[in-house]
Amino acid sequence: MVGRKSSYGMPFRRRQEGKTDYRQRRALLKSGEKRLVLRLSISHAAVQFIEASLIGDRVIASATTRELVQSYGWKAACGNLPSAYLTGFLAGLKVKKTGLKRALLDVGVRKPKSGGRLYAGLKGVIDAGVEIPCSEDIIPDESRIKGRHIASYWKTIGDEKEQTRKFSKYLKMGLTPEGLPEHLEEVKKNIEKAFT
Repeated sequence: MVGRKSSYGMPFRRRQEGKTDYRQRRALLKSGEKRLVLRLSISHAAVQFIEASLIGDRVIASATTRELVQSYGWKAACGNLPSAYLTGFLAGLKVKKTGLKRALLDVGVRKPKSGGRLYAGLKGVIDAGVEIPCSEDIIPDESRIKGRHIASYWKTIGDEKEQTRKFSKYLKMGLTPEGLPEHLEEVKKNIEKAFT
């Protein structure tokens, strides 16, 4: 029996692991533009501006939610919309210092939900003054970015023990969820002050 050529090709390792969409990456690289890369975990967010080169990607500027806590006085949880917004805002101000004015959004393999944390980070970058082409429909509304939905949820919980259980991290840091919108504005001013 004569052997026939198989038409099946093994996908690259990073594609198998669900880390890289090579078609999307190729299209972004062919554009020649810098990329805005937003990555989320359950409890943190990272925002990077990436420049592609033949020897590998180079990070131009980056920010994480840990920086918000360590350098700018963020007291709330780092896995919510307001923290993602502030992380994007911080990264946007950092990259503006390098002279970059425009980038393309790279969301990675996972398809993000419109109005979610990833797009809150995108809104932060846009508010910092970096041009990112996108639709206004995907960006969460202002009240969610400021954390008013968290403050209103806090008010709906009647039991004090339940409030303490659900918002222990906030209370441990000396912040009630009711004061989250004001706290966001305070931290945003701290970030702006550091870059003026």
